[in-house]
Amino acid sequence: MSKVTQSRPKVVIIGAGFGGLAAARALKKSAVDIQIIDRRNYHLFQPLLYQVATADLSPADVAWPIRGIFSGQKNVSVALTEVLDVDKKAQQVLTEEGTFPYDHLIVASGAHHSYFGRDEWEEHAPGLKRIIDATEIRKQVLIAFERAEISNSDAEQHRQLTFVVVGGGPTGVEMAGAIAELANQALAADFHRINSRDARVILIEASDRLLRAFPENLSAKALQSLAKLGVEVMLDTMVEDITEQGVQLPNQFIPSACKVWGAGVAVKNVGRWLDATTDRTGRVPVNPDLSLPGTPNIYVIGDAAQVSWKDGLDVPGIAPAAKQGGKYVGKRIAALVTGTADDAPFRYRHAGNLATIGRHAAVIDFGRFQLSGFVAWWLWGIAHIYFLIGVRNPIFVAMNWFWSYLTFSKGARLITGFSPTHKGRSSRPKPTAQAAE
Repeated sequence: MSKVTQSRPKVVIIGAGFGGLAAARALKKSAVDIQIIDRRNYHLFQPLLYQVATADLSPADVAWPIRGIFSGQKNVSVALTEVLDVDKKAQQVLTEEGTFPYDHLIVASGAHHSYFGRDEWEEHAPGLKRIIDATEIRKQVLIAFERAEISNSDAEQHRQLTFVVVGGGPTGVEMAGAIAELANQALAADFHRINSRDARVILIEASDRLLRAFPENLSAKALQSLAKLGVEVMLDTMVEDITEQGVQLPNQFIPSACKVWGAGVAVKNVGRWLDATTDRTGRVPVNPDLSLPGTPNIYVIGDAAQVSWKDGLDVPGIAPAAKQGGKYVGKRIAALVTGTADDAPFRYRHAGNLATIGRHAAVIDFGRFQLSGFVAWWLWGIAHIYFLIGVRNPIFVAMNWFWSYLTFSKGARLITGFSPTHKGRSSRPKPTAQAAE
């Protein structure tokens, strides 16, 4: 039973990502008070974040204020603060702005990019999990073309026009394809001393194929689509070092001014907050009802949870899984409040894997049904519009997105936070512990 004395049960949700939002919505009609805690005041639609990084969309197209989302849900309060710890005995969440008591706690804090112990690489190869990451990458990409335009050195011009993406998962594949199309199409008429089509885009993957979560035939399709865009793909290649000057591989050094990291993710601090065991990426193993072992009123969902699925696999860390987990936990808490809860475990329904490879090309795996090419790209777009429903008018977002995509209009090609005297070095803050999925 709860140790919190109040007339209505208190539900605290750490993180306003897909999982946190789904949980709060599932509790809309429940007689509980919900406290959402996040270090950002907005919900981020991460699947389209790479399009912000390549100037297809502006940040306002992929992020919406949390308070605005829940303006019509009167049992929700929002706190903009950083989580420091969780006191399980006192049932309190400790933050920089004070403590928040709970009867039920939902941890949906998401994941951050992982550099496999080489965190110093982040300064030179930013990952893509936050708006600030996307705008930093956009800045670096656009500055590279600007510097190539005014460079009097062939070697430096070549370095500026060489873009390296590390990691052959969906993020890496989408980023590489988008940078190639930016160079080949959108910027083609903007420069006069250089030809933007001379840009070299390299995608480096440590394993033997791209998109390892997809069937091999779709990995091959993705490779073919990238090749058509002019992207050089290096498989079975480990990165040994990343510096300001470029990327060191086992047998060569690639001079590059702009590097992007898409090779791994990790969950930070959740194991420490909950005094729980974690896997090698920091995820917390949970019970079939997504509760923390030994603590039935604490739930972990989304990227932060290790949830057994089938065939020895875990539930993947993707948006549909987070939404399903959040909805399940929200409904379970609502049932517990009314005394109608049962023992039905969480069951993940896999809707498929999707990845886009540039304009008008994508690969989709629905299990027995697979698709690639132009039709897959349209289905990929429809799927993303579906996820926008309930957050913002999907028609408005779709119109902006498709107009930009089909006409090569780049309305977000602004370089901000840059001074030529500082040589474009990043001034963004260091990553912090909590990030919603």
